[in-house]
Amino acid sequence: MKNSPSRYALGLCLALSLAVTAQAALPVSVEGAEMPTLAPMIERAAPAVVNIATSGSVEVQSFRNPFMDDPFFRRFFEGAPDQPQRRNTQSAGSGVVVDARRGYVVTNAHVIENAEEITVTLQDDRTFSAEVIGTDPASDIAVIKIEPDDLAEIPFSDSEQARVGDFVVAIGNPFGLGHTVTSGIISALGRSGLNPNGYEDFIQTDASINPGNSGGALVNLRGELVGVNSAILTRSGGNIGIGFAIPTNMIKSVMDQLLEFGEVRRGLLGVNIYTVTPDIAKAYGVDEISGALVSQVMPGSAAEQAGVEAGDIVIQVNDEKIKSASELRNAIGLQRAGSKVRLQLVRDGKTRNVTAVLGETAVQAEPVTAVEIHQGLAGAELTDADPNDPDSGGMEGVLVSAVAEGSPAAQRGLRPGDVIIAVNRRRVDGVDALREVAEGSQSLLLNIRRGSTALLLPIR
Repeated sequence: MKNSPSRYALGLCLALSLAVTAQAALPVSVEGAEMPTLAPMIERAAPAVVNIATSGSVEVQSFRNPFMDDPFFRRFFEGAPDQPQRRNTQSAGSGVVVDARRGYVVTNAHVIENAEEITVTLQDDRTFSAEVIGTDPASDIAVIKIEPDDLAEIPFSDSEQARVGDFVVAIGNPFGLGHTVTSGIISALGRSGLNPNGYEDFIQTDASINPGNSGGALVNLRGELVGVNSAILTRSGGNIGIGFAIPTNMIKSVMDQLLEFGEVRRGLLGVNIYTVTPDIAKAYGVDEISGALVSQVMPGSAAEQAGVEAGDIVIQVNDEKIKSASELRNAIGLQRAGSKVRLQLVRDGKTRNVTAVLGETAVQAEPVTAVEIHQGLAGAELTDADPNDPDSGGMEGVLVSAVAEGSPAAQRGLRPGDVIIAVNRRRVDGVDALREVAEGSQSLLLNIRRGSTALLLPIR
C-alpha cells in the first residue's frame, strides 16, 4: 500500500524532529514538557551585576570675550568669563561583583573617570557608596569596593578557552534602564586597534551592548564570567551587533596588581617595534608574515641585557605566539616588572631563544593643565614623554595624557596619546620647553607624532 502525501509528510516531519532532538539533546517540544531556557543561569548570575552611578566635575573653558584682550576692560572684569570653569558631570554604567566576601567590583576605568561620588545599586535595589581601589586606563579596568553584605558573585572562566561561536549573554544597565539581558555568540577573538595606546585583546560579540552596558558582564551558558563589556562599534550611538569585552584573563592580571599596589606596575622590555608586513618579511628573508620587528633597542634595557638586537623578529613570548606588534605589547605590558620572560626570535633566518628580566615602566610626572601654557590648549593634560615608555611611542617630547570632551584642545584636534615633538619649528623635550616656546605666542604650530603618523596642528 502506497503512503499518502499526508502520511509521508507526517513521517518526514517526525523523522526530522527525532533527528534534531537526538543531535541537539533538546527537550521534546510538546505541551506540558520542559522547554529550553537560560532563566536558571541568569537567575544565578544577574544578582552579581550592579548598576554604577557617578557624579563629579570636569574643568571646561568658557567662551572668551574678545574685549578681555584689552587691558582696560580686563582691569574691571578680571577673573570672570574667560577663566576655566567647573562643570558637574553624571554618568551611569555597570559592574560585576567578583569577590563577595571582600566586596570587590570590577568595572571599566572610563565608567568611574572623574568620579567624586560612586553609588552602586544591586538588583534587589540596595545601594552602597563605593571607594576606588585602583584604575588602569591603559586596559580600561578598575576595581572598586562596596560593603560586603550578602553579595552574590560571578566566578571567572578561563578566557583562553573561549571559542568563536560560543553562546554568551550580556548583562548590564543599558541607557540606565536597569538590569537587562541580551544573548548572542562570540563573533571573534583577539580584537585590537580601538585605542592604539591601550592594551587590548577584546572578545567581539553580537550580544546587544549599548551605552550603560560598559562594565557589565559577558557570561557563558554556565554562568561564568567570560569578559567585561567595554565598547561598541556604532554609527548612531546604539547597538549594531559589534560589541567588545575585555577577557577575564586580562582582567585577573590587572586586578591582582590593583589590589596589591593600587596601580599596575607593567614590565618594560625597552624596544621599538613594528608589525611584520609582507615587505618586511621579504626583506628579512622569513617565510611567515607574522611577528614583531625590533627597530630599536634602548640602552641599558631588559632587551639589551638579554641580547635582543635591532632587526630581530619576536615570534613568541613564553608559550604565546606573537603575530603583531600589538600582541607583543600586550604580552609584555601585562607582565609585572621583574618578571622573567622567554623570547623566541628570528635573526638572520635562524631561531634563537633568550630570557629577559623586565624593567619597570617609568612613572609619569603629574599632568600639567595645558591652559596654564596657552588658551588654545585648554582642556588638555600634558606630561613629559618618556622615550622608554611604550605609551610615548619611544619619542621624546610632551605626551598628551588626556583631553576633555568639547574643550578648545579637543576642538582643535588634539587627542590623548599624541606626542608633541616640536612647537613653532623648535624641538621640545618636555613640558617646560613647551611652556618656554609658547610664552607670549598668540598661535602655535605643533609638530605631533600620532602612532606612526606625523602631522602639523595649528593652535590659535
